Amino acid sequence: NKIAAGEVIEKCVSIVKELVENSIDAKSSNIRVDLINSGVTEIKVTDDGVGMDHDDAVLAFQRHATSKLKSEDDLFKISSLGFRGEALPSIASVSEVSLKTSTGDKGTYILIKGGKIITNESCEARCGTEIIVRKLFYNTPARSKFLKSDTTEGNYVSTLMEQLALSHPEISFKYIQNKQVKLHTSGNYNIKDVIYNIYGRDITKALLEVSYENDFMKIEGFVGKPEISRGNRTFENYYINGRFVK
Repeated sequence: NKIAAGEVIEKCVSIVKELVENSIDAKSSNIRVDLINSGVTEIKVTDDGVGMDHDDAVLAFQRHATSKLKSEDDLFKISSLGFRGEALPSIASVSEVSLKTSTGDKGTYILIKGGKIITNESCEARCGTEIIVRKLFYNTPARSKFLKSDTTEGNYVSTLMEQLALSHPEISFKYIQNKQVKLHTSGNYNIKDVIYNIYGRDITKALLEVSYENDFMKIEGFVGKPEISRGNRTFENYYINGRFVK
């Protein structure tokens, strides 16, 4: 699991990506991400999705057991964002993870340190899931040396949250870093509102809508007028089936 963690978790943003994608797949309407020291000290992801029952909550931390693919055919029509069975056990092997989840009935609380389950009990919990990751790389200090400064790590997460918000205007995202709100979208399905939220009024005003469809594909989005053109690709965002691509 620690070796797998090296492949899955490069930095704090890797963990946020895996956890938030799970929240999106859980049909959440509201997703909140709280970071302390850009995630090195603590990453907390809270959602109001479908949640897990006790058996699934325990199973989620077993290696290879969490794939969301049911059959070989699913490889040709991947509709979920997170479909690997590596992320949660890998994260749990190099940190301290607590999970509180419920499907609406009784909740489950699990605490894992360095890959070992310390607590596994019933609890009161609202429908949805809350995962807290603390002390990242505490048991693999050589890995922690490769983390960048808090500012840089925080910027990686900010970029990720912006990308996710742009690709999912139907979800309200709230991103808080050291108790400061960095991003908050309404989840009202209006992509232009999200663009306004991230890039501001001037850029939003200078956009032209793009829409085209044929038997093979459908393209939707916005392009900028010449007055807001840039010399680099910083503001370019492309998504295929809701997944950010370069």
